[in-house]
Amino acid sequence: MTDELLIKFLLKETSEEETTAIEKWLAADPANLSAFLELEKIWESSQLLAPKSPVNEETAWLNFKEKLSQKEKAETMPGHQVLQLKRNYNWIKVAAVFILAIGAWVAYEVLTPEKYMDLAANQEVIIQKLPDGSEVTLNKKSALSYASDFKTDRSVRLDSGEVFFKVAPDKSHPFVIKVDQISVKVVGTSFNVKHKNQQTEVIVETGIVKVSLKGETINLVAGERVLINASSGKLQKEQNQDQLYSYYRTRIFVLNNTPLPKFTEVLNQAYDAQIKLDPALKNLTLTTTLKLSEPLDYNLDIICQALNLTHSSNGKEILLSNRK
Repeated sequence: MTDELLIKFLLKETSEEETTAIEKWLAADPANLSAFLELEKIWESSQLLAPKSPVNEETAWLNFKEKLSQKEKAETMPGHQVLQLKRNYNWIKVAAVFILAIGAWVAYEVLTPEKYMDLAANQEVIIQKLPDGSEVTLNKKSALSYASDFKTDRSVRLDSGEVFFKVAPDKSHPFVIKVDQISVKVVGTSFNVKHKNQQTEVIVETGIVKVSLKGETINLVAGERVLINASSGKLQKEQNQDQLYSYYRTRIFVLNNTPLPKFTEVLNQAYDAQIKLDPALKNLTLTTTLKLSEPLDYNLDIICQALNLTHSSNGKEILLSNRK
């Protein structure tokens, strides 16, 4: 990036293409910001040395531009030496770069008023301690972020996936989780939050959890759950019927009259599989306990024996259907 182009940008004389190029350059490398901050010191020093003048700054600058234009025309004539702009106007260069740096910094602060730390689980379940002593267990393919100053600002954003929270008690600093427009607020408790396919599920294991959406708030106690659809946007709590939600922590599938479509969805996530159900099976339920440590085929055999089903594979998908 040339000094001349930066000065043009400062004077708002750059073309749309040049402006885009400068903006990309500013965002391309954090080292640029470091260089700007170093130049800040130079700029502040130049302000202290700059003489006070009653002359109108805008008029003076316009006159200066006119003289600069005349001088450049004269220097292009035969017998005149052409000098680099940055040699003649180093002070202007410093001012331009400094203003650009401050502008970039202000834009960054406006766009990201709060700093958050990212935490994600890809193909493995991960357990992480947060700075306040709380513990989170992220299921595979889950991502969240938490405030960098977490001991005083215990706020978390769940972007996607499923997380079990074991919150350290701190009455003076409530623990708040944001999931789209949903807010989950606690002091010290343990609960599971799942956000997938525009649905958010909260299941409380211990303590009390306050769930809010669009001005409506409900309290959940141990053994209760709420399932929120993005389309309906209603908060309606109910008793949780099984412990299936905890499989990625306990490595055990605990089913109690669990709908087969729901369990199939969990199996697909747990084994990275593509199990499909024959539509005739959508109303079937299952009560049993299976181990995640067992191969998928083994668990499918047990399901088929219990429900008189069969499973077949085409290499990519597994189909569960009634036994003929």
